[in-house]
Amino acid sequence: MSRNMQAVHPGQTWWRALYDRPYLLLVLTTLTWAGNSVASRAAVGQISPMTLTAGRWLLVLALLGVFAREELRTGLPRLRGRWLPVALMGACGFTLFNALFYVAGHLTSAINISILQGSAPILVMAGALILHRTPIRAGQAAGFMVTLAGVVTAASHGDLRSLARLRFNPGDLMMLAACVLYSGYTLALRGREGASKVWFFAGLAAAAFVTSLPLLAGEMALRQTQVPTLSGLAILVYVALAPSLFGQLFFMRAVELLGAARAGLFINLTPVFGALLAVLLIGEPFRPHHALALVLVVAGILLAETAVRRAQRNGA
Repeated sequence: MSRNMQAVHPGQTWWRALYDRPYLLLVLTTLTWAGNSVASRAAVGQISPMTLTAGRWLLVLALLGVFAREELRTGLPRLRGRWLPVALMGACGFTLFNALFYVAGHLTSAINISILQGSAPILVMAGALILHRTPIRAGQAAGFMVTLAGVVTAASHGDLRSLARLRFNPGDLMMLAACVLYSGYTLALRGREGASKVWFFAGLAAAAFVTSLPLLAGEMALRQTQVPTLSGLAILVYVALAPSLFGQLFFMRAVELLGAARAGLFINLTPVFGALLAVLLIGEPFRPHHALALVLVVAGILLAETAVRRAQRNGA
């Protein structure tokens, strides 16, 4: 187990086992992110988007200050000289991603938000090829194309004729832009020293909070700010604890263990979990095009993973 998680949960052997299992970490990560998809939709009328964006990172920083003081005291000085890339990563991967994510929650359905996140692995793989010359196997490419078909099905709401008219729901386009930002953040994690440490994450969270303040100020200036209801506060606590704190730490550790392209592939589990949670928890209708999109996304995951496992067995 890494020292950063010892600082958060000392003496717990189960945490050691969890933190060294990348696939379990990724399943838990995508489950929390799926819950975030539902939370963004449930937040409508309960807490305004920028209040939620800024509040989640303020709460994360408070929690880190209480439970990881020693790790922060010894690790934060290592951020000197690298504050600019950390600030950019925090702003793009956390602030802008979440701002777009929550605004999209006001404009499109939780199921669509979840399924559209399936575009992120494709973007990560393409970025890894361009930036790091990471090869894409034929089976992976086929799997990603099937997944892309699922994304297109969701974005067009099952009406492929809408693609020719380029009349997408604005929330869908915002979600796709958010995926581009988070994919760039994922690629930037590769090979970065200390990327899975709490002190590094604290730097990202601090950058996310600071860069969210202008967005919050804009929301206030437009008189769009909503004081959180009790439900809004509960949503804020959930998104701070699950997708923001534990989800992000789990994902950073998985990228450290597997690499960006392999870890990014598992983001495609988020649409599956998100669709199920949206139906079970907030009663959204499950329409035929959602079912088709989910089938395509799952099939793409299986096809790509089969190609990776085959290559590993052959030593490629």
